[in-house]
Amino acid sequence: MILRCTAKVLALVKPASLVEAPPSGADWYANVFPIHRRKCLLLTHAETLFSVVVPDVVVSRLRPPGQLVVDHIGAALRQEQLAPDVFGVLDASDVHPARTADRRVLGVMTDHRYVVEIQAAHGSGLDAGLDDLHHRLHRHITLSKGTTYPIDLVRSALDTP
Repeated sequence: MILRCTAKVLALVKPASLVEAPPSGADWYANVFPIHRRKCLLLTHAETLFSVVVPDVVVSRLRPPGQLVVDHIGAALRQEQLAPDVFGVLDASDVHPARTADRRVLGVMTDHRYVVEIQAAHGSGLDAGLDDLHHRLHRHITLSKGTTYPIDLVRSALDTP
């Protein structure tokens, strides 16, 4: 799995090397931002824009990032009752950091960050409301995908041979 990290994430991860690969719809993007003085990681799949929020990120768990990323993507897939391999095999040892390569995905991540901020401020928060937050993000329409929800794009990927 290629994990395309913003400069902020790369500064935390401090990878020994970066993968040089052309952008792919299979890539995941990672960004970090504070919510109420809590460091949160946002992971977004490039093709489907399926996103996962990881609150209270501890830098030591990001070095290397593989286990944290795989655990939280897997949990979000289970929550949605999706196959754990819908995005390919989730293997913590096969997560390779790279630089971001798609401004469209970064724009969607900015939009998703605002959804997270609103949920944290006015919803049930990040602790008790994480499942609800993921449910909302997976059903959040973005202009780059028309009127299709990310969860529907993931489900349609399951139907494709």
